[in-house]
Amino acid sequence: MNVIEQIHEHRSIREYKSDPIPKDLLDEILEAGIRTSSSGNMQTYSIVVTRDPSLREQLLVPHLQQTMVVDAPVLLTFCADFHRMRRWLALSDAPDNFDNYFSFMVAAIDAVLVSQTVALAAESKGLGICYLGSTFSNADQIGEILDLPKNVIPVTGFSLGYPAEDPDLRDRLPASGLIHQEKYRSISDAEILDIYEKREVAGWKRYMQSKRLKTLIQESGVVNLAQLYTTVKYNKSSHQAYSRKILDYLSQQGFMNNAPE
Repeated sequence: MNVIEQIHEHRSIREYKSDPIPKDLLDEILEAGIRTSSSGNMQTYSIVVTRDPSLREQLLVPHLQQTMVVDAPVLLTFCADFHRMRRWLALSDAPDNFDNYFSFMVAAIDAVLVSQTVALAAESKGLGICYLGSTFSNADQIGEILDLPKNVIPVTGFSLGYPAEDPDLRDRLPASGLIHQEKYRSISDAEILDIYEKREVAGWKRYMQSKRLKTLIQESGVVNLAQLYTTVKYNKSSHQAYSRKILDYLSQQGFMNNAPE
């Protein structure tokens, strides 16, 4: 299939065959990723390829016991990385202007861009992936396990392997609610409800199919998908805790040293 057809067929894969990924194939996929655009062509990212089962077992905890971390043969972690470049600057007697939050964001965007190219390359070869939001949520723990040096932050990652399932396509919000022509268009309350109408049904159905989530939903008393998101899945206290932890880790890793006065 062509690239656009492939994109429309994307599914997150959570169950994998035990078959290993041949080294030549993995190298081909990763080298395709390296061709991704990056800010100033600095390529301020690194990709950590983790195949060792015992190491992936350690990563299972910060990845919130998501079993694809150990069931897939490969785990890829994409990191915002100014460590390499800042060492090059020092060796070249050049000023170092990258110990700040803006630089982290530049590198984080680089890492996310390359991750999506690798994902597309992998799927074009019949492999499956599942992105792991826990990569950033627990960046400090993952960074420790992976021996990440200063100026390196895990930003995103995914499991990688041959699919052992063929899940249904997930719903997406309509293009009319996501795309604005020329300038941002004011959206009425009625349009907002229309944009989320199908998601309200499909999302609620999906979460109620999970025994664990169904129990949490029933115990919490939520009555719609919006309430489910912010009461059961993404509550305020957890987001505040993750925010503080990430900001502390950014400081520890050398990205908060040039705050403007």
